[in-house]
Amino acid sequence: MLPRKKYQDLLAHLPKSEHSILIGARQTGKSTLLKRLATDLAKTGERVVVFNLERKDLLLELNQSPESVFKYIPQPDSSRTHVLIDEVQYLADPTNFLKLLYDEHAARLKIIATGSSAFYIDRQFKDSLAGRKKIFELQTLDFEEFLLFKNQENLLHDLRAIRAGVLQKSVLEPQIWLALEEYLTYGGYPAVVLETNPTDKIERLHELRDSFVKRDMLEAGVSDETKFYRLMMLLASQTGNLLNTSELANTLRLTHPATDQFLYVLQKCFHISLVKPFFQNLRKELVKMPKVYFNDLGLRNVLINYFAPLEQRTDKGALLENYVHRRLTEQYANDQLKFWRTADGNEVDFVVEETAFGGKAIEVKFNPTEANANKYRKFTETYPTFPIQFYSWRAPNLLL
Repeated sequence: MLPRKKYQDLLAHLPKSEHSILIGARQTGKSTLLKRLATDLAKTGERVVVFNLERKDLLLELNQSPESVFKYIPQPDSSRTHVLIDEVQYLADPTNFLKLLYDEHAARLKIIATGSSAFYIDRQFKDSLAGRKKIFELQTLDFEEFLLFKNQENLLHDLRAIRAGVLQKSVLEPQIWLALEEYLTYGGYPAVVLETNPTDKIERLHELRDSFVKRDMLEAGVSDETKFYRLMMLLASQTGNLLNTSELANTLRLTHPATDQFLYVLQKCFHISLVKPFFQNLRKELVKMPKVYFNDLGLRNVLINYFAPLEQRTDKGALLENYVHRRLTEQYANDQLKFWRTADGNEVDFVVEETAFGGKAIEVKFNPTEANANKYRKFTETYPTFPIQFYSWRAPNLLL
């Protein structure tokens, strides 16, 4: 099993009494990661019990009483048992199940569970499990993991050296840029990355769009499948744009509450992220509408069915901006990422609040000749503690 960065975080949390809850979009590798954990714990002599909730008899038993888990655990001694539960949302009341086992048996059990969006959407999850769980979100592969899954360790070595400042320039940069173009086109779902043929990659992405997203809808209680898909397609075509819910509702002939609910589900299913506006001083700054980005570019591209080579794409600027957003989410918390825009059209793609007093601003232009610092003088004069950087295709800082 190929390693994921999140695995080390999960291992580090095992000594803690809190439940470890692994969440994320479908097909990102949560079940695979849980299997690896079970194998590694068993190798070190730890006590491990794995519950497969697709077994109807087991599910019925655990629904009747959470303490039924002890039927499957050897006679207790002073050591804890690691209880691994895949797809915990299959339980009738997973929040209550986890709460009771923590309150009554935290010293005897360490629970590591994966949960789908339906479990995470449950508002009881936040209220009842406060202080009893730590959340780990597993995204699709980042670019480093992408290279590892592609067996391109030499490219990964040089990329990490560039990011660490050890290497200024690499003779492998042409291959790194080629790999990055593939990543921008097909995204980071593990099953898609492992396919070697572009046709097979696209077929996998169609399966993700048509099958697994549909399961998200069913679990979240979305009834109008057609309009939900149309909303996703509209958002995919508007990557990096302001999210105007009134306009979306009118276009799709949806009520405003239904539109808001669809957007909420898409966020909780880990398909999209919304970036809020940054403002401190200017009265004309827009402060209401967020910008929308997809968490995986492969899913975004299959929604608009567009897989042309990067240089030929009409949306290559939006694609690059979406990648920069994904990269920033790997380095900063969501609430640190903002964008800046004024009523008279001045705009900066990203404002990163690194501290309470400043940070950096990032403007993404596919063509470096479009990066004119004079156009952003209003921002830099107003916010001197947020120096602006320009990212463009094949620019060295895009690899950082």
